[in-house]
Formats: sequence, structure tokens, C-alpha cells
Amino acid sequence: MQTNHYLLAFLSALTFSCTQSDSEFDATGNFEADEVIISAEASGKIIRLDIEEGSELKSQSVIGLIDTIQLYLKKKQLDYSIRAVTAKQPNSTIQLAAIQEQIETAEREKKRVENLLKDDAATQKQLDDLNAQLDLLQRQHAATQSTLNITRQSLQSETLPLQAQLEQIQDQIKKSQIINPINGTVLTLFAKQNEVVNPGKALYKIADLSTIILRAYISGNQLSQIKLGQSVTVLVDATDGKYKKYTGTITWVSDKAEFTPKTIQTKEERANLVYAIKIDVKNDGYLKLGMYGEVKF
Repeated sequence: MQTNHYLLAFLSALTFSCTQSDSEFDATGNFEADEVIISAEASGKIIRLDIEEGSELKSQSVIGLIDTIQLYLKKKQLDYSIRAVTAKQPNSTIQLAAIQEQIETAEREKKRVENLLKDDAATQKQLDDLNAQLDLLQRQHAATQSTLNITRQSLQSETLPLQAQLEQIQDQIKKSQIINPINGTVLTLFAKQNEVVNPGKALYKIADLSTIILRAYISGNQLSQIKLGQSVTVLVDATDGKYKKYTGTITWVSDKAEFTPKTIQTKEERANLVYAIKIDVKNDGYLKLGMYGEVKF
């Protein structure tokens, strides 16, 4: 009976010793994430917003729409204006056809007179008159061609500001789609369907929780014990007073000392200078923002 009593006492002491060993830590802190606030890029009523707090969203997924009716009508008006200006452009082929026909006739007549002149059946004056007439027609053709080109370029220039406005409207219509930019979990909703928003109005907050960040604090004496990329053990509270262990990687060390945050330990310890570090930890779904964590180097 006495032997059993000693055995129980030994096991109890061993359990206490293991618990003490597991609970020892080099740094403490809280879990956080890189949070992104998604804002509206267009103005109008939110026609659709298919998300809730806690929703898991994929990158580039369309999750909502802001009313685009006024933008569509303005786009339609610009389309009509561009068509109206374009319709004023002259048809160079038709307007030059008559002069071109006269030139071709004059060239045929010139060849005929040249042949007659060889047989002394025509005079040099007739040939000179035809050359002058042909030169005049060619000058008229060139002048008309230049005028038509200037008119066409002028009308095309008139459409350029309209084209630019049309591109702006198309960009605004595109931005009326609410597109989620990153993979993550919706943390907070700031707007709801049927609300009227303006550009810059916050719609929701999202964060990728697949890898969560433990912001912990170490003393200056501990700086020599860590380096970027170093693997560490992260402990969080589990059931029955035990700890759940994770492997983390140090990704950032502050280059400036600061006073220990008020949430850490006692008032006396908060007066000490510490350095903040960030540790990336793969999240199995158990880790939550704000949860307390301990680190072993």
C-alpha cells in the first residue's frame, strides 16, 4: 500500500514537471493578420453584395454590383455623339471621281494630239493647251484631296475627347463591379445592399487567415538568439490546461525598441523596453485573431 502511495506521488511530480516545462516560454504576444479594407470605386446604390461576416472569398471573385444605369445612359449618349461626328466625314472617292475622270480624258487626248503632231496633223499649240489643262486638273485634284484630308482629320480630332470620355465611362462601369482582390475571410461588413455609396466608402474588411501572424515581444538580451527565417515553437492554450503546439517562422524583427504593450504581464514589466517580432504560423482553423500565444526559441 505504501509502495502505491510513493508511485502515485512520483507520477504526480513527473506530470507537474512536464507541465512546467511545456509552459516555459521565451516570448508572448497575440495573433493578428494583415487586414485589408475594401472600398467602393464607384458611386451609386449597391444593387448586390453577396457576402457575410465569416465568408470565405476567392481572389478576383465578383461579389457585388453598384448601380450603373446612369453610366450606361451616358455611354449611350457618347456613342451617338461619336456616330454623328463620324457621319460628317466626306467621301473622298466620290468627290474626287469627277476630277479624276477629267484627268484621264485629258491624258487620252494628249496622247492622240502627240500622235497627230508626229504626222503634222496637229499643232504644237494644241498640245501645249492640253498640257496646261492637264496640269490644272491635277492641281485641282491635289487641292481637293488636301481639303478632304484636313476635313477628315478635323472631324477625327473632334471625336478624340468623346472617345476619352467613353473610355472613362467604361472604366467607371467596370469599377461598379465589386471584385474581391485577395483570398481570405470577411472579418467585418461596413455596408449593406441598397445603401448608397461613394468612391472610397469602406465596404468590408478581409484577411487571409490561412497563415496567421503572432506579434510577440522580446528583450534586448534575446535579440542574439533569433534571426529571420528561424523556426520556433508556438504554444497556445488547449483543453485541460494543456498546450497546443505549432511550428512558426520568424519573418520580421523590429529595429526599434518600444515599451512593452499594456496587455503584456505586469505594470512593472510594461515599463521595460522590448522589440516586436512577427512569426508566421500555418493556421489549422483553431487559431483566432487576438488569441494569446507563447514562443519557444
